[in-house]
Amino acid sequence: MSQSVRRHLRRVSTPHMLSLSSRSAALWSALALLLLGLSTAIPANAFAASDSDLELSLFSAIVLGLVEGLTEYLPVSSTGHLLMTNEILGLNINDEAELLLDTYAIGIQAGAILAVLVVYKDRILQLLDGLLGRSEDGRRILLAVVASFIPTAIIAYLIFDPIREHIFSPGYIALAWLVGGVAILVLSRVAFFDRAKAELTEITIKQAVLIGLMQAIAVWPGVSRSLVTIIAGVLVGLSLRAAVEYSFLLGLLTLTAATVFAAKSDGAALISEFGFFTPAVGLLVAFVSAVVAVRWMVAWLNDRGFEVFGWYRIASGLLTFVAIGLGWLSF
Repeated sequence: MSQSVRRHLRRVSTPHMLSLSSRSAALWSALALLLLGLSTAIPANAFAASDSDLELSLFSAIVLGLVEGLTEYLPVSSTGHLLMTNEILGLNINDEAELLLDTYAIGIQAGAILAVLVVYKDRILQLLDGLLGRSEDGRRILLAVVASFIPTAIIAYLIFDPIREHIFSPGYIALAWLVGGVAILVLSRVAFFDRAKAELTEITIKQAVLIGLMQAIAVWPGVSRSLVTIIAGVLVGLSLRAAVEYSFLLGLLTLTAATVFAAKSDGAALISEFGFFTPAVGLLVAFVSAVVAVRWMVAWLNDRGFEVFGWYRIASGLLTFVAIGLGWLSF
């Protein structure tokens, strides 16, 4: 990896901004509004008994939280890992349980959302300044994030249900892991990620839309939203550092929308089944582990590059196919 890219990756935080205290207050206010939105999205009179017979132990909640937090922003696919974890823990006992687990996984994404708010606090404050008309760079990045989110949301809305019905299974996840792993190794060998280009403040709406279109590919479990958006960012002309950071920021909006939607549609059944404690544990564990994972990823890319994720994905895919061949997992 080139020295210029390494220098860029060392700067995890953004340039210093004035009036930090007032903007910090605005950030915490936005966080409070997020939590309020999640709570009010669940209909107060909609709690009904579930037929899933699913019991989620404290151990399972912690494991799922760890898996979500550690894999959400790494280019290895959190959805694929969570689905495989459900299989290993024997939680997918019926269709109702599977739906609840999907909702649980989306719900504890809130922990990963909070992690980005913490790690990229300065950049989030800059986006808030942009929203208020006090930062042109913040406004540019904010508009880009929205422009990326719109095509992703439209495509995901149209295809998510058939995708979930037909390919949310170990075989298809393993296939995506293998393809993504090979892609990472090939791109790394041709120095695709080493090309230092435009910084995040230079992103255009056209670039953002293209990234959003490519992000929709990650609806396929095992693909990895993080991987697709990082590759897309570098492909459209961003530096690796800018592409990584943009992937995190776009994930903030994408995951928040998915979490609110899941809370509104299935949150009542989730709370009826598990109560508040178990989801809260998963969310907290996801938050802590996501903070660790994001900081580790930036530090790792600083010196070593993407290859380790490619080898990890290939190994995971091959092991999954072996387990399928031995009858331990269904395709």
